[in-house]
Amino acid sequence: MTNSLRPHGYQRTPLPQESAPTPPSPRADEPGQQATTPPAASPAGQKPKQRDAFFDNAKYLAIVLVAMAHSWEPLTDSSRTAEALYMVVYTFHMPAFIVISGYFSRSFDLRPDRLKRLITGIAVPYVIFEVAYTLFKRWADDDPTYDFSLLDPWYLTWFLISLFVWRLTTPIWKLVRWPIPLALAIATLSAVSPDIGDDLDMQRLLQFLPFFILGLCMKPEHFQMIRRRSVRIASVPIFACALVFAYWAAPRMSSAWFYHRDSVQELGAPPWTGPVMTLALFGCSVVLVSCFFAWVPRRHMWFTVLGAGTLYGYLLHGFLAKGSRFWGWFDDYEWLHKPLGEIAVTIIAATVVTALCTPPVQRAFRFAMEPKMAWAFRKDPAEQARSRTTTAA
Repeated sequence: MTNSLRPHGYQRTPLPQESAPTPPSPRADEPGQQATTPPAASPAGQKPKQRDAFFDNAKYLAIVLVAMAHSWEPLTDSSRTAEALYMVVYTFHMPAFIVISGYFSRSFDLRPDRLKRLITGIAVPYVIFEVAYTLFKRWADDDPTYDFSLLDPWYLTWFLISLFVWRLTTPIWKLVRWPIPLALAIATLSAVSPDIGDDLDMQRLLQFLPFFILGLCMKPEHFQMIRRRSVRIASVPIFACALVFAYWAAPRMSSAWFYHRDSVQELGAPPWTGPVMTLALFGCSVVLVSCFFAWVPRRHMWFTVLGAGTLYGYLLHGFLAKGSRFWGWFDDYEWLHKPLGEIAVTIIAATVVTALCTPPVQRAFRFAMEPKMAWAFRKDPAEQARSRTTTAA
């Protein structure tokens, strides 16, 4: 979901209907943000729309996989099995988040209230955590010269700035005739363009773009198709084949391909591999994302409520994930590289990120993740007029 650690409610409800949809909050799709804003006044006798447990379940399970993959990264040099699991998970965990992001961005436009939520829900947390991660790296890695730059996202913050750009361009993608082929063409050109540079982590922003556009083009019936019993059954041998292939490829292929952060030239590959790998990885990711969605529970589970806090778990667990490397935990404790140690690391990672998604943590860090910032914006004249009308009535 992320920069690698390498050098580098909740009742079962149907999916939103396509006809006359209730515009979702621009923060609904981010890993961890609340899917609903304070509900507006509803017509008498009409209940406010409830969240779909399926998407909260999908976000929670994906963030657990993210934390587990980060815990496996230091183990991949000594364990071929860990490397294979790492490669499989990296094939679909971030694409799954980004597809959901695109799906819930379908109704985004440049309306003032949505732009405000875009700023407070994405841009402001990006700035806050870019500063926090910079200070943390200076202290934990004993690197006081590390420079702060909003143009150079560090570690996990690349996703926030990418989501900001993707969503801001949503009205354009809704206008073009063939958005997915166009996004794939842009991703391919990015993969063979080493001169793009590192500003805004542009390689990753452009190479992951097709997944956002795919979600933007999806409709509720597509998710219904994915969740059919036949797809669930087929996903078992598909995942098994993916694991077998990854086990074979682990010593032969660099996992840096799955980060989408470099051009093929920077990976030491010839330019012709750019289109091939872009299309191949996109196809593999779409298949595994579909298999993942097929097994996500549709009903309310004990962890469904945590789906509203996945952005908290995503950003906060980064301090522990990076700290474990800065402080040499995996070097100091050899038993972590044994099978039982690998299992223990996996359980600890899943437990920690689960705790970081809980409501108490959300309340404690809401000032950074979901600041209201009413002082920073002009009041909407139309909203003021409605308030005066309601008061007079």
